[in-house]
Amino acid sequence: MLIDIQNVGFGYDGKPIIENADFTVGERERIGLIGPNGEGKTTLLRLMAGELLPDSGKIVKKSGLRLGYLAQTGGYESENTVYEEMRGVFADVFGAIEALRGAERDLAAAGYGSEKYRELAEKCEKLERRIAAADGYNADVKIRTVLSGMGFEKAYEQKISTMSGGEKTRLKLCRLLLEEPEILILDEPTNHLDVSTLFWLESYLAAYKGAVFTVSHDRYFLDRVTEKILELERGRIGAFKGNYSKYKILKAEKTLAMQRAYDKQQEEIAALKDYVARNIVRATTAKSAQSRVKKLENMELAEKPLPPPEPPKFSFTFDQKSEEAALTADGLTLTAGGRTLAKDISFTVRRGEKIAVVGENGAGKSTLIRTLVLGAERSVRWGRFVQRGYYDQENADLDPEETVLGALWHKHTGMTQTEARAALARAKLSAEDIEKKVKSLSGGERAKLSLVLLEAQRANFLLLDEPTNHLDLQAREALEEALRAYEGALLFVSHDRYFIQNIADKIAEMEGGKLTLYPMGYAEYTAMKRAAAQEAEKARERAAREKEAEKKGAAYRSREQRAEEAGRRQKLKETERDISAAEEEIAALQEEIARPEVAADYKRLTGLCAQLDKLHAKLDFLYSEYEKLI
Repeated sequence: MLIDIQNVGFGYDGKPIIENADFTVGERERIGLIGPNGEGKTTLLRLMAGELLPDSGKIVKKSGLRLGYLAQTGGYESENTVYEEMRGVFADVFGAIEALRGAERDLAAAGYGSEKYRELAEKCEKLERRIAAADGYNADVKIRTVLSGMGFEKAYEQKISTMSGGEKTRLKLCRLLLEEPEILILDEPTNHLDVSTLFWLESYLAAYKGAVFTVSHDRYFLDRVTEKILELERGRIGAFKGNYSKYKILKAEKTLAMQRAYDKQQEEIAALKDYVARNIVRATTAKSAQSRVKKLENMELAEKPLPPPEPPKFSFTFDQKSEEAALTADGLTLTAGGRTLAKDISFTVRRGEKIAVVGENGAGKSTLIRTLVLGAERSVRWGRFVQRGYYDQENADLDPEETVLGALWHKHTGMTQTEARAALARAKLSAEDIEKKVKSLSGGERAKLSLVLLEAQRANFLLLDEPTNHLDLQAREALEEALRAYEGALLFVSHDRYFIQNIADKIAEMEGGKLTLYPMGYAEYTAMKRAAAQEAEKARERAAREKEAEKKGAAYRSREQRAEEAGRRQKLKETERDISAAEEEIAALQEEIARPEVAADYKRLTGLCAQLDKLHAKLDFLYSEYEKLI
């Protein structure tokens, strides 16, 4: 057990947000926390991370627990470069490696067998164990793997202080992954990630050795990463085994079972009360009636299941159809900040088609949508009777000083106030919300207001730039339902893969400065891309094997070369034998010369010394030959 949440309650200004929360997080568990916007999911994460203290109950953590928390705006300021900052995670390890190199240099200079030599050898061994325990020699590989996977492969030398807020949050997640805490607590970790980075993160978290506790509105992410879902609804926590798709089934089954149990008990209560009413005054049946009264008094009442919060409702309609070719682009060039993002873009959107634009961050997806909305390019032709509706992910067309009701009513003066209020209410903007100024709305509330404004345009061609940003799961599913029913043309950008899969019938991929239109749904598109990536990987592996074979072949290209190598090895062995024999002869001569009777015989001593000189010369020659052979 890493964290034990025991009947925790918390609220603001006397208003409870979380009531009697009770659950545990075990080692290596994968838990997703879901619930409507404003229910208190981020508050619960902050309680778990220790940033807030509960009003009631308690939170027990494993002693010495290493916890990593990523807030939605979890970036940080630093004047370091990206790579310097990530190397800081392994500062102790890199310090140990440097210390080991110094100790090895000192060891080489120390006298073998001396006290200093023994001390340095022991120091080297300790440092080696410390580095091995931290997998220190792979630290640089880990850094490059995480930075590349998270989309920073070209930003190693960029200063963090020059980055956007989204990039800083993404970089904070990189650092947490490298720190490898026992539990990762992540608040909307998929924000600011493109599709390729999302796939990488999901695979990385699947193999992560610690526990993962995450809040996310990305259903695809929840399906791939989580094994348990906690639902925070009306302040209470409900637990469901399995991923998000399994949760949907179990939740429906649980609600149905609770309703049936409640209805059955209500029928039993009604029958008991009826019996009591008819028999309590009769002398013959009063006793049995009294027993039923006691049964009613002692009955534990089943909880009436509350209906799930009603989701928002959206509806996109139009008054007139466009011509068949609603939009044609021919040789379109996209530029931003004086830089060309893509060129020679050509495609057609036909009436009723639903096309998702996908690609990495910075590929030009949002620029494409904005360029088409402006409609100033000669290479873009709109069909007759096309009426365009645009959703901007920044909601930049909203006046922050305007009220919610005024933002809708003043732009669509043909609506009555009653109609305007009803449209806002369907989007789950309350009577209290519609009197607020736009600037005081949450991100989700602003998104809903923008969607209501889009509805009111009654456009037959919708261009949407990240419409699911800030929307909770209920609102996303409501928007999906409305767009599936929409009969006009739809061109949209989204990082929500579940959303794309449920709506798009074609995929427009922006990659390498080009746009490629695939006449298929998202599941087929991703399967095709995955197969292509696997084939490319196999090709790289084949090329690597062929290159290795070439290297080996280069070393042994011909029979003559192999024979020459064999001869060299044989000559080396013979020279080693000759050196040993010469050294033995020299030792024997030196022993004989040292004998007293030889030392007294000058003539014999002179002859032996001459033999010794020849042997030394021979040995010197053999050593020089040996050096050449090796």
